[in-house]
Amino acid sequence: MEQREIRADYDDRHITVYQAYSPAIALPALAAGRFVPPFKAGRMTWVKPSFLWMMYRSGWGTKPDQEHVLAVRITRSGFDGAVREAVPSSATGVLKPDVRVQWDPERDLHLRPLPHRSLQLGLAGEASRRYVEEWVVGLTDVTPLAHEAHALVRAGDLDGARALLPVERPYPLPSG
Repeated sequence: MEQREIRADYDDRHITVYQAYSPAIALPALAAGRFVPPFKAGRMTWVKPSFLWMMYRSGWGTKPDQEHVLAVRITRSGFDGAVREAVPSSATGVLKPDVRVQWDPERDLHLRPLPHRSLQLGLAGEASRRYVEEWVVGLTDVTPLAHEAHALVRAGDLDGARALLPVERPYPLPSG
């Protein structure tokens, strides 16, 4: 059976998730300290607790419309509630759930798949609105960190790159 694990940077009250955006969305959000238009609350948005999975998805913050990688600090109560509500992204049916979960291979520093799976949460509708209006407590642009770590990986300094990464540890899956 495949191993699924949420690894994250968290404390007693908050967890950090990552998202990558175009400058048009990221820069106004960073200036405001929260998501503002042109970000559209209610529309599906995917959050990832794994920094390296976000690096895989965004190409270390270089893919078009993903040039800015944001560390989004959110409440654990919001995150835990979303995990409890989540249905698999592959689920079919009449109802469109507000929270979807997808488990994708975790990544190493070379962005190669590892044998365990990492969580992504898709938030839509009311869950996306709550994320933007209630759960987010802070935004940090970690694009420079992504670029510096990537440069070290390319230079073969894996220890140096690893030392820059956020400390992620197993996150307790919410019960109920």
